[in-house]
Amino acid sequence: MNKDKFSVFDGLWKDNTILSALMVISPVIVCGNTLRNALAIIYAFSAITLFSVVIASFVPKNLPYTIRTIINAAIASLVYIPVKHMAVGFFPDVIPRTGIYFPLLAVNSIIILHTESKFFKMKKPEMIGSLVFYILGFDLIMLIISVIREIFGHGTLNENVININFISGLSEPFGGFVLLGLLCGLYRKMRSGNRISGGDKNVSDN
Repeated sequence: MNKDKFSVFDGLWKDNTILSALMVISPVIVCGNTLRNALAIIYAFSAITLFSVVIASFVPKNLPYTIRTIINAAIASLVYIPVKHMAVGFFPDVIPRTGIYFPLLAVNSIIILHTESKFFKMKKPEMIGSLVFYILGFDLIMLIISVIREIFGHGTLNENVININFISGLSEPFGGFVLLGLLCGLYRKMRSGNRISGGDKNVSDN
């Protein structure tokens, strides 16, 4: 049986945090309805995840798993403090709108689930490379969904009015849920199509 080889690029497409694993979707559905909201979430998610995982990778591996998990969560919480402070300066009008979903980024699924099961089993350079592409995978989908929802849900882009007919419901959480569902369906269709094409090619080559 042939198995797909691991690549540091997996997090960008093959194992995309949102489309493939359906992780960290709440901020996307609730907050991802304008470009400025997206940029604030992207900044916080990227900074918190990158620094938390890299710092936590230095925690001794001989400690019990439960203790390591508690330490990892504590590290993410400490990283969150300066990130939140800077975010208020960069996006003073956005942070209040994100509500509870902003602090929840400190306990996102990549930090909680992937650190011990995936990233900490790699060598440091490989871990950092893979982590960066997992983060970029989230950032890209967050940006795409937010831009679509702002244009067609608010009739604006970066809060500048666009002369376009818009669907007000798309800016609401249920609209984000529907759009995300459509994108996930398209993603799975493309993935299944690639696998079928790849399988046919292998058969013909043999």
